[in-house]
Amino acid sequence: MPLTTSAQAKSRQFPWFGIGIAGIFLISLLLRFWGLSRFNTLVFDEVYYAKFASAFLKGEIVFTGHPPLSTYIIAIGIWIGNHLPWGNADPKNGLTGLLLSPFSYRWLNALTGAFIPLVTGAIAYQLTRRSSYALIAALLISADGLFLVESRYALNNVYLVLFGLLGHLFLLIALQATAWQRWFYLILAGVGFGGSAAIKWNGMGFLLGAYAVWGIAWIVAWVQSRLTAPGLTTLHSYQPRSPLQNLTQLHLGHILVAFALVPALTYYLSWLPYIYVDPGSSTFWQLQLETFDYHKRVGGLDAHPYCSLWHTWPLMLRPVAYFYKTTQTPEEALPLVGPPLPAEAATVIYDVHAMGNPILWWFSTAVVVLLMVLLAQQIWQKLSAGQSNSGEVAEHAPLSPVHGWAVAYLLINWAANLLPWVRVTRCLFIYHYMGSLVFAVLLLALLIDRWWQGHQTWQKSAAITLTGLVLIGFVFWMPLFLGLPLSPEGLQLRRWFPSWV
Repeated sequence: MPLTTSAQAKSRQFPWFGIGIAGIFLISLLLRFWGLSRFNTLVFDEVYYAKFASAFLKGEIVFTGHPPLSTYIIAIGIWIGNHLPWGNADPKNGLTGLLLSPFSYRWLNALTGAFIPLVTGAIAYQLTRRSSYALIAALLISADGLFLVESRYALNNVYLVLFGLLGHLFLLIALQATAWQRWFYLILAGVGFGGSAAIKWNGMGFLLGAYAVWGIAWIVAWVQSRLTAPGLTTLHSYQPRSPLQNLTQLHLGHILVAFALVPALTYYLSWLPYIYVDPGSSTFWQLQLETFDYHKRVGGLDAHPYCSLWHTWPLMLRPVAYFYKTTQTPEEALPLVGPPLPAEAATVIYDVHAMGNPILWWFSTAVVVLLMVLLAQQIWQKLSAGQSNSGEVAEHAPLSPVHGWAVAYLLINWAANLLPWVRVTRCLFIYHYMGSLVFAVLLLALLIDRWWQGHQTWQKSAAITLTGLVLIGFVFWMPLFLGLPLSPEGLQLRRWFPSWV
């Protein structure tokens, strides 16, 4: 018996969480940096963002159609990359207007993308204080293909998502802080939300989610005050509280300063270097009007062969081909210009697809629907029970207060990043779903963690099976994420639908 107790104590002391998170981060780094310069050309929208950054380094201003923060970040990456001892030995090209190695304009994206699983795991931990949930969430998002692809090229979506997630992470930390510490973290949250909007305007979806959660928390507090019978308030006080239940401690002053003034100031400051380089061109407000006019002029679904409607994204019906080249042998040099070989002559295909891990996306979408129904049912039961039976309903609810608030928070933010696209008529792409995807994956991880902690054998088996299927899917489609050589048969094996071409 003493040996068993000692073994249990050692198990509790073993830093499995730290080792797991470090392992996820290192593998994420490896996958993002491995063969980063494989394609010595500009891939997909690198023809814009890498060129914009190079022009900025030369003191030239090019209108980008988006706020300029990502231009500065990629430009800083290029400048640092040209001074690093590694990467400069790689072949260079002058496609950006400067003679650069692909490593120099891609490495900072790769590093940034590797941090997204860590921030996702941190949000999971702040929501529930469960290390297992944080680890599962970090693992699942690290196994997504779209985040991997977007991290390996000089694009701007990983910056948008990272800043938005940092805004939510600091908000959750602020809810558990007091006095000046709360103000400190709220201001950091505001900077994160403003930074996300300073990458692209759709980054405001993260701030919209914060507003929505705060407003709904006040509505819930008002409804509970009407439903709770006298003396019932302390009946279930033994139940763990969610930090989100502290949202009503944020008064209007907090919101106006941290979630209005600070994001607006952050967004405004992001334009100053752009205006400074060419002060005679346009004012801040003129640039906002030009940006708005640019998006009005972008065409609809017929503007690009890979345009897709917002409701197709959760099912991943239309991924985007970022790169496609063919050779006759694996040893043959990859042709970086010109059309691919005829299909009958190509035996080796290099295909980079901006697509998610299908298993992860489909399961996360199913869980979004499932938990949406479950939460709505629980809310309806509580409202229907009224004062007399509200305690009994809470006692037998499938979602505890911690899980109920977490589910509500994640669903609200999933919707806040997706539903604004409903009325947009311009050409859209599947990468516009990346903000919502993180919250869908957090919901899936919450369910898997709930099963893992369950007492029935089928629950643990389901948790292991589901996680295993996600990892198998990630490995199976990895050649399309990394642009690894495939035979025509191997490529066709991974194209499950005609729309995945």
